[in-house]
Amino acid sequence: MLRCVFVVLTALFLLTCGQQAQAAGQIFEVAYPASSEPGKLQLGVTYTIWIPEGVTKIRGIIVHQHGCGTGACKGGATAAYDLHWQALAKKWDCALLGPSYHQDDKQNCRLWCDPRNGSAKTFLQSLEELSAKSKHPELVAAPWCLWGHSGGGFWASLMQTMYPERIVAIWFRSGTAYSTWEKGEIPKPEIPAATYQIPMMCNPGAKENNDARFAGAWTGTMSMFKAYRAKGAPVGFAPDPRSAHECGDSRYLAIPFFDACLSIRLPEKDAATQQLKPVDAGKGWLATLLTDKAEPADKYQGPATEAVWLPNEAVAQAWSEYVRTGAVGDTTPPVAPHHVKVVPGADQTVEITWDADADFESGIQSFIIQRDGKEIGQVPEKPVGRFGRPLFQSMSYHDTPEAPLPLLRFVDKGPKTGEKSSYQVITVNSVGLKSAPAVAAAVQ
Repeated sequence: MLRCVFVVLTALFLLTCGQQAQAAGQIFEVAYPASSEPGKLQLGVTYTIWIPEGVTKIRGIIVHQHGCGTGACKGGATAAYDLHWQALAKKWDCALLGPSYHQDDKQNCRLWCDPRNGSAKTFLQSLEELSAKSKHPELVAAPWCLWGHSGGGFWASLMQTMYPERIVAIWFRSGTAYSTWEKGEIPKPEIPAATYQIPMMCNPGAKENNDARFAGAWTGTMSMFKAYRAKGAPVGFAPDPRSAHECGDSRYLAIPFFDACLSIRLPEKDAATQQLKPVDAGKGWLATLLTDKAEPADKYQGPATEAVWLPNEAVAQAWSEYVRTGAVGDTTPPVAPHHVKVVPGADQTVEITWDADADFESGIQSFIIQRDGKEIGQVPEKPVGRFGRPLFQSMSYHDTPEAPLPLLRFVDKGPKTGEKSSYQVITVNSVGLKSAPAVAAAVQ
């Protein structure tokens, strides 16, 4: 299939500018142009997937699906390069997939966010091609964690009715198609019983409630939550008190939510099939809607089918903090960087490079560079946090790294000629905790 030249150039730019800023692994990409054939996707799309280094069998795919519009599509192009989401994928031998649709603002988003318009078929086709490129044939049948923002949540809510047996869990950030199909604005899907077995979290921004533009994100996810809980489905509701339609710091709850669901649902590594384990919605923790107090399900006194469902105690504690503050704290330091290298450069400069894995709980804010135990710089010099905590990979409105992607690199312009120096690199996570120093070999 012919590729779109613009998409290839964009991908090359991202790889050139950010190739080092990813955990150890491989990136693969496939792209499809818009089709004019009936029933096929009428927009172009690029799928980028990251596969952890050394994984022998992919156990699942974490799909980070952007929302509607040109800005969202561009934001989605970097999703597979996100160090923090890669840490979740690596923990569970999963791939991280970031679709990026080629939609301009004048085109109808439902050409792709309703998967019945061809995006479901193209998504499945991409998994076949990516499995061949990566030499991981298990990608074709691997189960999915679906994260969707706005139109991405719309897409995920319809995918759950089409492929419920393939879905580990879903995170709906400010979007679902539920109210749209209930109002008859799109064809109402048949909802199989298996759909009500999928763990889900509805995560609107509290400032969307009664907002002139985004109120539907609040009312839609609330309506879906109530309808699905009435059926006994394991669904939670986690309003973000600080945000409107932007994603804010939702990843600090989304990642532990998926972590818990993967733990509950994935088959064993040596299992003959990839069939997901069922969820016992009667277990876990429950909380009264729009409160911040959760308790074990067997101790909850209210109507269970009206309560917020949470998979375990750890997620319940994180949820309680998140719905109060809009983020989740962390008390453990990050892991140290690794493969720190120093290379003498021109004009007496020294280049320091390294690899790093994101802190699982709170990602990476920055790296501190030391020469002979004294701080000489920080990467980035001033971490940016326009939509949430300041991070090494500055986070966009869409919960993806801002392009161009930063490098794991620092140039020391001040070493003294003829003296041996020792360099150290320290990881700082998003709550300010520091790792142990990672030491590089001395250079002349």
